[in-house]
Amino acid sequence: MKIVLIGKGIMLSAMIRGCLNSFNVDLAGVLRYENTTENRLLLAIKDCFRFCPEKTLIKKNKLKELHFKSVNSQSFRKFLIKNSVDAVIVGTWREKISEETFSVPPLGFINIHPSLLPKYRGPNPYLQVIKHREKTSGFTIHQVDENFDTGKILYKSKIEIPKFYTSKELRETTVREVEKCLPEFLKNLDDGNIKPVKQNERYASYFSNITRDDMMLDFEKETAAEIIARIKALHPWLPCYVSIGKDFYIPNPYKLSIEKSSKTPFLFDAKRKMFKARCKGGKVVVMRDIKKYRKPF
Repeated sequence: MKIVLIGKGIMLSAMIRGCLNSFNVDLAGVLRYENTTENRLLLAIKDCFRFCPEKTLIKKNKLKELHFKSVNSQSFRKFLIKNSVDAVIVGTWREKISEETFSVPPLGFINIHPSLLPKYRGPNPYLQVIKHREKTSGFTIHQVDENFDTGKILYKSKIEIPKFYTSKELRETTVREVEKCLPEFLKNLDDGNIKPVKQNERYASYFSNITRDDMMLDFEKETAAEIIARIKALHPWLPCYVSIGKDFYIPNPYKLSIEKSSKTPFLFDAKRKMFKARCKGGKVVVMRDIKKYRKPF
């Protein structure tokens, strides 16, 4: 079975390793998302000076790296046809894929979405899962159709979320599970043992990208549990900020706790790097090892 991979970051790395561990897969090429957005020469220079696991995997295993400005380009579609590609597997891709493109391979385009669809459609579901304090998550492999994350489900894998997890740990656990499960999925796909299941729109949810407003903590509007969930959800992409006088402080997402109600709205101990705030509902969020930051924006 001939496969092309398109994606970005650690999800793409997991997909590459998963395919390399599959005996029935012939990798016809890998298209990194950066190749569609950056100048080829500048990207090559950047790759020389930064750690890029997916690029290392491509070079080490002598895989064909593809260079197309869009998956919706005629040149990319011609490549798929010329090389008799059976399926394109997608992981972390912002470009909307047209029907003219996803209908080219016999098995179509197949997306790996890091949530249990139809819940948490949209970009960066790791963040939304942690923010909404879910106890379980996982990933869904589904067909690509004309809308984002709405195609028929081909495979699901569930993951338990420990209390200490931030989005960082959830993402790392999810991509490891993708790498582990991908060979079995691809074998069943090749054998014709996969039955597509339509998503139940009754349970669907979609969340857009976060904004700068999400970075500022408001203790009057959110409970202590919601404040902690927000801080953990934004890590590692963006920090949250606490305003103390004219200064801003960044809480450590791994040094957070909740205490019972207090009459004191705020308590700041600069020497111990500790901050306490009474939140909506009366409970107190405790932040240890906070760091001073000049300007948040």
